[in-house]
Amino acid sequence: MTNVLWTTWPGTHRARPRRMGYPNTADDVVSAVRTAAEEGIRVRMVGTGHSFTDVAITDGTLLSPTSLTRVRDVDPASGTATVEAGLPICDANEALHRHGLALANMGDIATQTMAGAIQTGTHGTGRDLGGLASQVVGMELVLADGSVVTCSAEENTDLFHAARVGLGAFGVVTALTVAVRPSFLLRAQEVPMPLEEVLESWARLRADNEHFEFFWFPHTGRTYTKRNNRVAGPAHPVSPFRAWLDDEFLSSTVFDLVNRAGRRSPAAIPTINQISARALSSRTYTDTSYKVFATTRRVKFVEMEYAIPAEDLTDVLREIRSIIDRRDHRISFPIEVRFSPADDVWLSTAYGRATAYVAAHVYRGAPYERYFADLEAVFTSVGGRPHWGKLHTRDRAYLESVYPRFGDAVAVRDRVDPKRRFANTYLDGVLGR
Repeated sequence: MTNVLWTTWPGTHRARPRRMGYPNTADDVVSAVRTAAEEGIRVRMVGTGHSFTDVAITDGTLLSPTSLTRVRDVDPASGTATVEAGLPICDANEALHRHGLALANMGDIATQTMAGAIQTGTHGTGRDLGGLASQVVGMELVLADGSVVTCSAEENTDLFHAARVGLGAFGVVTALTVAVRPSFLLRAQEVPMPLEEVLESWARLRADNEHFEFFWFPHTGRTYTKRNNRVAGPAHPVSPFRAWLDDEFLSSTVFDLVNRAGRRSPAAIPTINQISARALSSRTYTDTSYKVFATTRRVKFVEMEYAIPAEDLTDVLREIRSIIDRRDHRISFPIEVRFSPADDVWLSTAYGRATAYVAAHVYRGAPYERYFADLEAVFTSVGGRPHWGKLHTRDRAYLESVYPRFGDAVAVRDRVDPKRRFANTYLDGVLGR
């Protein structure tokens, strides 16, 4: 299909590729890659467009895996499941649940494709469990020469370590094998807390809970904390009315109206945030894990997120608070803080170190460049690593300095894609030409 306009979810980037393909099988991907090579054009695979960067953009062949959505195998005995690249996380959750299984940890959005989320380093929050890529135990890829290969910790090991968070630079991912566990319930406790109390106690809160995160409302001294822990049951879900009130009406409809008002009148944002932060109340509920992990995001925004050494979190947040005041920023979205243990995925933002993630959001259509630039200076001062799918200005020279195995990953890329069949402008910047 030609003359197709493709855009990212937040509208940050657009692509008008020469050709749009919708493969049904890995063999279809092989054909598309070989045809592109004959024509001398590049190939990219997209997901649902939830990246804010141009990581998926191409003017060559753009593949959409809307038909690569099968669950190929579920093996409760080995604790693994193999799914195709385009399966949405929400559909994977339901398929696994029917087998009495679940992902051990996940992010707070479940509409992305499995491959798209994993390739860009999507993560949730966890004391002992890392991002989605750390749960991958095997991959199937189509390489630049049209060959189909599998890789794991035992087979094509270097490719496996480099391509788990691979940005599509090492090959087109067609299937993934992930570690799963028996289905479980999570007890969620959501509690407002003063910012200073959280800054003094986040290490203890993280240590005491399997999953801990918090949201700080700029221009206030208030946060909203979330603690999720496994329990035996029974389930006590949020009532349908409370779910609609909190997650649909307040968090979507009202929040969108509030942000529209703030975009029109930035001077009112500090007052609006004070009211919004005070309006949040505590709640406790128990439900199936994926229903607790994931939330609905209907309000569109742009985002920057950096992974910083966990021990630097308090100083970083205090500096951000000072910058917002000194530089007269007016920020209506809360700043989100999550955690991850160190992992061994070469291009994972949590590689080799316990990590705190700090995410800054701005309502779509509002100015964000000066705010993000000020925050990025703070993040990079402590060796922060930008989320691959969120806005940043880092290049290869910087990234080499914060990823110990960066050179090894590039060497794998040189071997499997020497002609840069899977390159684009974004990859030229972050990985080099």
